[in-house]
Amino acid sequence: MSRIDAAFGRMREERRVGLVTYVTAGDPALARTADILRALDRAGADVIEVGVPFSDPLADGPVIQRACERALAGGATLDRILEVIREARPSVRAPIVLFSYANPIYRMGFATFAARAAAAGVDGLLTLDIPVEEAGPIRAALLDHGLDPIYLLSPTTTPARARQAGELGRGFLYLISRAGVTGARDSLAAGLPAMAARVREASRLPLAVGFGLSRPEHVRAVADVADAAVVGSALVSVIADAGDTPDLVPRVEHYVRWLRGDGTGGGLPGGPGGDTLQEREC
Repeated sequence: MSRIDAAFGRMREERRVGLVTYVTAGDPALARTADILRALDRAGADVIEVGVPFSDPLADGPVIQRACERALAGGATLDRILEVIREARPSVRAPIVLFSYANPIYRMGFATFAARAAAAGVDGLLTLDIPVEEAGPIRAALLDHGLDPIYLLSPTTTPARARQAGELGRGFLYLISRAGVTGARDSLAAGLPAMAARVREASRLPLAVGFGLSRPEHVRAVADVADAAVVGSALVSVIADAGDTPDLVPRVEHYVRWLRGDGTGGGLPGGPGGDTLQEREC
């Protein structure tokens, strides 16, 4: 059983919605990324997504775009990110999923990447710009090294394509809750229950919902339609606000505990509301 399967198994046994957290590797500095991963794990993230910064993003909103710019300016590369994950892995229980565009992996070579990622302790890969219909070569390399290929579904995904993603995917499916780019919102998409129901009919894989989630009530609401909630841009905003300071790790851990409902208050100054968090990503 993979670490991802085990994580979703624990969620089912404990009858709770899971929390998947996304961070951009190398932001605010590559030297801090291992500490951030450990903080996410301590705070109770069930799955940790590590974004590989890319210069020409398609799906990322302004918060993650700026995080990628900072990471690239600081020298973050796929090679160095894999080394950071290797360093952090022994002290991180949660599965680690790389979240990347195709180009950095293509440049390394699919087989070389899969071997190095597995050796570093990566558990799965989600590539935003490789559609499931064209994922055969990289999927084969991932499976050869015990890594889970994970696929994105959107509000416009057809039932047939959702079935294909469910048949070819491993670990979980990632449902984008709304069309457009990443970014925190005040509320969940109105059509989310119907979207999730369509995916449930097409696949038995666990379902994680992302894009726009930023608050504990969003995480709780996802429990009605999916197995896990994905929080990305809002967490990246917390990291951006803290910067490369001694407050960085405590604020990351504080925010994730708040998302999980641990009663510790919000991740931003001003307490549980994080009053300006949603307004920054529009």
